[in-house]
Amino acid sequence: MDGDEEFERGREYATRRDEADPLANLADRFYDPEDEWYVDGNSLGLLSEDAEDALDSAVEEWRDLAIRGWTDADPQWFHYGERLGDRLAPLVGADESEVVVANSTTVNIHTLVGTFYDRARRADGDSSERTKIIVDDLDFPTDHYAIRAQLRQRGVDPDEALTVVESRDGRTIAEEDVIAAMDEDTAIAFLPSVLYRSGQLLDLERITEAAHEKGILAGFDLAHSVGVVPHDLSDIGADFAVWCSYKYLNAGPGSIAGLYVNSDHFGKTPALAGWWGHEKETQFDMNPTYTPAADAGAYQIGTIPILSAAPLAGSLDVFEDAAAASDGRLRAGVEAVREKSLSLTGYLAFLVDERLPDCEVGTPRDAERRGGHVAVEHPEAYRVCEALKERGVVADFRPPNVIRICPSPLYTGFEDVWEVVEQLTQVVDDAEYENFAERGGGVT
Repeated sequence: MDGDEEFERGREYATRRDEADPLANLADRFYDPEDEWYVDGNSLGLLSEDAEDALDSAVEEWRDLAIRGWTDADPQWFHYGERLGDRLAPLVGADESEVVVANSTTVNIHTLVGTFYDRARRADGDSSERTKIIVDDLDFPTDHYAIRAQLRQRGVDPDEALTVVESRDGRTIAEEDVIAAMDEDTAIAFLPSVLYRSGQLLDLERITEAAHEKGILAGFDLAHSVGVVPHDLSDIGADFAVWCSYKYLNAGPGSIAGLYVNSDHFGKTPALAGWWGHEKETQFDMNPTYTPAADAGAYQIGTIPILSAAPLAGSLDVFEDAAAASDGRLRAGVEAVREKSLSLTGYLAFLVDERLPDCEVGTPRDAERRGGHVAVEHPEAYRVCEALKERGVVADFRPPNVIRICPSPLYTGFEDVWEVVEQLTQVVDDAEYENFAERGGGVT
């Protein structure tokens, strides 16, 4: 996992690596589109038989139990968010009580940033109010939309309060620049674990430690890392985090999101309160006064959507079987996934270097700085992506010049990577992209 692997260029090498892969058998459990190479799992993971079975089971429970499913289903729906949080906790390095599945990623940003901003604006012992939130200019846009909205609701001008750390190269963010932006007016540093465009993995521990030294709270968006990068949120002392479950966790389009709140912050009332975050023991007393759950469960807002949460239960079964190939711990499962991911992304970058002089890899080469996808840069990236789709390669484009290629390790092999680069080479070398129109509007 140190990123110093020696790769070979020929297809035979890829075949040998797949034959020796202890996780290779997991791919058979996913519905991989026929006659395609799917390398877009960083946007939407594939459906597994396990996720499908879990969804079918939830539908059957709804049919057979109706309202009794809240208490008689297995697991009972009433505690479904907490039980899934328990299972997710090892993947992010947290105690079970610190993790819950709830809401959407953007809603979780709203409630957690709002809650922690209120708490941090006037820290104990500070003589002045902290009003600033640190972000970076390469964030996924929804993070900025939500944070700006929370600032406006508190009568704070986002243009003044948002400290935007700028990239030096348009690809990556330097942690030292984030740390340099921290001052006595900063309330929160909220950053992604992995930059969605370039795939850079930030050093969350370094950022958290520097923030806490200055009395600043540290929160993270793990959307592009959870399920492919092991985290240690409790050990590093991160204050809060959010993530989605439809990328590397393969729980389906728009599936329920997750969140983490450090136990040091339990017992506070969330900025966005809803009845599903009420303490479970008295929730159905229907008291008009809100009593938050004593743990991360307090940040649930509306009733858990069982049919969008159930596939996650099945997806976690796959990680548990990945763990069986290691030492049996779920944490070991995601560590094994990470090891394969680094090999696949390293191999992909190697092949691009070897075969595509007109392309450049925009993702850091150091394994400790790399998430789960590779940014391949080309001046005609949009049209190259269109040409790849015509050849059966499902990747995606991000402005201005990035082809994101994600060899998601649960269902992608080395030979798949080799074939994707083979198709990309033909598209670029033969200028096939010139047969496609320039980018217009709409979904990319």
